[in-house]
Amino acid sequence: MFSPTPSPLHRQRLIRAGLPWLAGVVVSASALAQSSNPGGIYTCIDSKGRRHTSDRPIIECLDREQRELDGTGLVRRVLPPSYTAEERARMAEQRRAEDEQRARMAEERRRDRALVIRYPNQALHDKARAEALAQIDEVVGAVHKREQALEQQRKDIRAELEFYQNDPSKAPVALQRKVEDNTQQMQVQKRFLEEQAQEKKRINARFDEELAKLRQLWGGNAAASSGAVPQR
Repeated sequence: MFSPTPSPLHRQRLIRAGLPWLAGVVVSASALAQSSNPGGIYTCIDSKGRRHTSDRPIIECLDREQRELDGTGLVRRVLPPSYTAEERARMAEQRRAEDEQRARMAEERRRDRALVIRYPNQALHDKARAEALAQIDEVVGAVHKREQALEQQRKDIRAELEFYQNDPSKAPVALQRKVEDNTQQMQVQKRFLEEQAQEKKRINARFDEELAKLRQLWGGNAAASSGAVPQR
């Protein structure tokens, strides 16, 4: 160990004690230590809990921080751990995953705040659900009207086909095309109604999920408000 540079008060005490030569020796030793080791002293505690001290970076502590001390024992700098390329890549991947997790959490908090602002109470949320479902019902109503028109068209086509019931192959090509088109249109309307039924299910599922989340947020906000200290 190198002796730290004595403070002025320490030197005065040595002089008063009749030991002025000792104060000079201490100062000289400290100066000699600094000049003989300009690079400083490296110190660390390895993975087994053992302390190491050296005049150069310590191999046993490459996986952890090392402190470089100057000649007075003060920390000059802290050396970060040294890692292999594989370790650095693994650490970079971990940092990337952590950054993505933080970004996801921040985005989730942003969505939660926007959701509460949009629906501060359940009445507004129920109203929005009803309006969304009403739009689907309006579309379904239009499809049913289209189905009724197609059904009437089919009856008219059947009436025309009665003239060719003995030999349907003699029916005009235009009439045959009407039959095919009517059948295709009926199938299209049926598929569309099925899609609208699925859309209603998706809307209800979305609003159910939102409502469950909102109840948590409303409850948290209420608890925070009740726990707040009233200002006087």
